[in-house]
Order: sequence, then C-alpha cells, then structure tokens
Amino acid sequence: MSHLMSQSINLYNQLAKSKLISKSINFDLKRIRLILKRFNHPEKNLKNVINIIGSDGKYSLLTSLKYFIEANHQKTSAYISPSLRNIKERFWMGNEFLSYKEIKNTLKIIEKEKINLTIFETLTVIFILNAAKKNNDYNLVEAGALFAKDSTNVFDFPKVQIVVNINKQHLNFLKKKTLNEVVYQKVGFLSNFTNIYIGKQKSFVLKKIKKSLKKNMSKVNYSNTWKLIRLNNNFYYKDKKIKIKLNTKYIHSKGLLENLCLAIKIALDLKIDKKTIAKTIPKIKFVARIDYITKGKLIKKIFKNEKILIDGCHSEVSGKNLYHYLKTLKVPIYGIWAMTKNKDPHRFIKQFKGIFKKIITIPIENETASVSSKLLLKIAKKNNYISESSKNFDEALKKISSRERKIICVFGSLYLCGNILNKN
Repeated sequence: MSHLMSQSINLYNQLAKSKLISKSINFDLKRIRLILKRFNHPEKNLKNVINIIGSDGKYSLLTSLKYFIEANHQKTSAYISPSLRNIKERFWMGNEFLSYKEIKNTLKIIEKEKINLTIFETLTVIFILNAAKKNNDYNLVEAGALFAKDSTNVFDFPKVQIVVNINKQHLNFLKKKTLNEVVYQKVGFLSNFTNIYIGKQKSFVLKKIKKSLKKNMSKVNYSNTWKLIRLNNNFYYKDKKIKIKLNTKYIHSKGLLENLCLAIKIALDLKIDKKTIAKTIPKIKFVARIDYITKGKLIKKIFKNEKILIDGCHSEVSGKNLYHYLKTLKVPIYGIWAMTKNKDPHRFIKQFKGIFKKIITIPIENETASVSSKLLLKIAKKNNYISESSKNFDEALKKISSRERKIICVFGSLYLCGNILNKN
C-alpha cells in the first residue's frame, strides 16, 4: 500500500470515527446551512461558482473547463467526487491539492461547532472554507448523488449550472424510484438567476428536463445550439459561428467528446478565445476514463505487446462509451472486472457481448462496498462470458498476462481504478 493511500485511508477512518459525523446518507440542507452560518457564510465569498450536476460525465466536464479557464490565465478551485487515489484529490486549489495537514486542521475547526454532518457534507465544508481563503477566480463544484438537497446546492447565485447526462443512477437514494424523479431532483432545483447548460441527453430525458425547467427564469442553453461533427476522420466542435478541431490523442469515446464540446461552448461563452481553446485541447486528459497506463510499476509486470487500459465506468451509459471504443480495436481484449454494491452488475455487463476474450472478476481492495468476486463470476457466467475469479488485481494480471498481443481492460469502478493507480 502506498504512503499516500495509507494516509488517505487513515483520514477517511478519522472522518468515519468522529462522533459528530453521521454514518448514514441523509439528504438535508439544514445542517450544512447552519454550519456555514456559524462560519459567517464563506460560500458567499466564492467567486464565479460553476455547479456541475448529472449522472455521468461530471468529472470530464469539470476537468475540461478547468483546463480552459486556467489556459486563460485565471485560477480555479475545484471540488470533485469521488476521489481516485486519495482524499486530497477531492480538493483542487489552483494547480495543487489541499495537503493532509490543511484537511485535518479544517476538520478540527468543523468539529468544534458540534453540528452533526454527513461525511459528504463535511468534505463539502472543507472545500468551501479553503476555497474561500484561496479566493480564486472560478470555483468548479461537482454535485454528489442528486442536487435538490445535495450539500453542493448552497450557492445562492452561481455563475453557471451545468447538467451532464442524466440516467437511472442514484435511484437507490429516492423514495420514488423513477427516472422522472431523478430528473426532478437534479434539474428541478436549479437556480433562477444563472446560465444553465444542458448536455447531450436521450430524447425522452430531454423532454423531462424541459418540463422541469418550464418555470425556470434562467437562460437555458440546450445542446442543439452546438454539436460534435466528424469530417475526414477528425472530430470537430461546431456551432453557428465557430468550428474547432478536437485535436486529442487522449479522449477516445463519443460520450467524452460530447462533454468536451459542452465545455468548449461554456468556455466560449466565458469569453475564452477560440485560439486558447484549440491550443488547450491536446493537453486535456481524463484519469481513469478510457485511460492507458503508459508508465510506472505495472508496465514492468506485463509483456511489450500488452497494454493496460483502465476505465471507471459503472453505469449503462458510461459502460456503453467503453463498449463502443473497445469495438474499434483490432486486438484481443481481456477484462478485469469489479464493482460496488450500489451499482447494477447484471445490466452493466450485458452490454459487452462479443468484446472480451475472457473476464476475470476481482474484489476491490480496501473497499467494504465491493461486490464479491464470486458473485460477479456467477453473473459473468450467466451472461455466457468465459470467466474466472481471482483474489486480487495482481493475481488476475498474472493469469491474463502472456506474450499474446492484447489489451487488458480494467473496468467497472472508479474505486478499482484508484487502487490500480496507487499500485503504479
């Protein structure tokens, strides 16, 4: 286990053991509003807040925007959920993460107020208190599960609110377990005093979104005002006035490219010029989103004709993005698969028919919510995959690795990808 990971686990344990922190998920804005009031409303001091809401694609949208804004010589703070390698990754302050010392010191300050918060609320307050001190030009805030009573919904006048792809994720947090309710909880509580951007959606979801926004007085920008186009094997962003080539070797799926286009549209509206955007696109890279490992310890454990690809996809939508990319590859693909208990492994794995030569199921190390490798194996076999289970990633890699030219695809959970990156 890496030193960073060990520190991160210890800090999570500290959060979990705190008498003032609720162990359950309890959506309610009263607690966080009370503690922010105690601290004299630091959230009001955050400049140009950008809320990012939805089911899939929040991270890639936030990351792209962060690149564009900083290329425009403006500083950002960013709040990301979940973290991959360690808890520090949740808190971007400029080009650096908050240190463990800063996180621990802020936690002590919060505990002194003796208000019972959830872990996610506590992490949100840690971000707000530190972002207020940094006073950066923009604050990019990724919502948690929903938005209606999500702890990130505490900014009265956000600069922009963005809704990326909405699907049936997060049904488990709702009494009414319907897509209609998911849309309402994510979109029905957006600000009336901002610019709203709606990313690419399925047509029936878009209808529900438009219905939810019927009485909203904000300017709403729908994805029909810009588009992703393909010309001569190259992808482009295009709107009525501007066309920009998506010159990237890191972004592989259509879904991620659609999100990049959404970020470009917002960046243009934030008065970031076309030239700056075009120069920045080749630099944008998403960690654990169709992401090849090209250096580190893991490369030494495989043969030269093998590649390791990691993707934290865990929903049908993000899984479909991975599927469409893998389908384009002309090389055998082996899968190492793990998931957490709040996802639907049955529906998820069905969509990879014909892709994997073999799947090895594993548990996620240091993750209590991991689905057992035996249960995943049962599901894989039920769907007619050649499969077996392993105790851990290292064992699975040994089973798969050989001189045969291949892609080793590690997928199914961001927590799994975080573990892999920590091993590297």
